[in-house]
Amino acid sequence: MIRPILKMGDPLLLRMAQPVDDLDDPALRSLFADMYETMAAANGVGLAAPQIGVELRVMVFGFDDNPRYPNERPVPKTTLINPQVDILTDETEEGWEGCLSIPGLRGSVSRPTHIRYRGIGEDGRDLVREARGFHARVVQHEFDHLNGVLYPQRIADMTKFGFTDALFPNSGLAALETDR
Repeated sequence: MIRPILKMGDPLLLRMAQPVDDLDDPALRSLFADMYETMAAANGVGLAAPQIGVELRVMVFGFDDNPRYPNERPVPKTTLINPQVDILTDETEEGWEGCLSIPGLRGSVSRPTHIRYRGIGEDGRDLVREARGFHARVVQHEFDHLNGVLYPQRIADMTKFGFTDALFPNSGLAALETDR
């Protein structure tokens, strides 16, 4: 089921999500399915449970190709429960980010380029991976949602934040980021 995505300004997006305590809760399976369906319908590359009004530390991400990020390499489709992120480098990289909770806007955010993420996968097993580049950016962006942080809070230079159609005229990206 496609669920409504909360928009910036909703106080739920600024709260710390709670850990999942019962991995056998049958509602989790439908939550995962709804998150993937909602993410796909919005052309997203990731989605955190708080974005659909669920205050749990659950995030999904991944794509083979995505029209909102046409130049990025695929990221494996992943469900992560109670995730943790470890920064493995001091090296950072500026990159343009959008957010399904902030439709029509993009901002340039500096993020570490190499991370390790860990948590529990959809199958109930421990999952540990290292990620670099855009993959690492997506994980960090979704992890921020679980901690009540939206990407504009990480923008250092507000001249690199604006409406997608103004920042990238004639790109066609704005049509993919309309308010749902």
